[in-house]
Amino acid sequence: MSRFAVKVHLPWCKSCAICVEACPRRVFELKPDGAWAARPEDCVGCLQCQLKCPDFAITVEEAPNEN
Repeated sequence: MSRFAVKVHLPWCKSCAICVEACPRRVFELKPDGAWAARPEDCVGCLQCQLKCPDFAITVEEAPNEN
């Protein structure tokens, strides 16, 4: 099973909540200072958050296996 590293670059995030709405697994939540990956372990790597973020504040990368 693949795991993904989800990162939000907060200085670029304008709290638009597009990532919250786009994520089919509800990985993101919105805080007053921006979005954050509240449940990164639920990420399936669909990249919808990264593709739809208008500020390029989100990156999703496949995490290395921990074997």
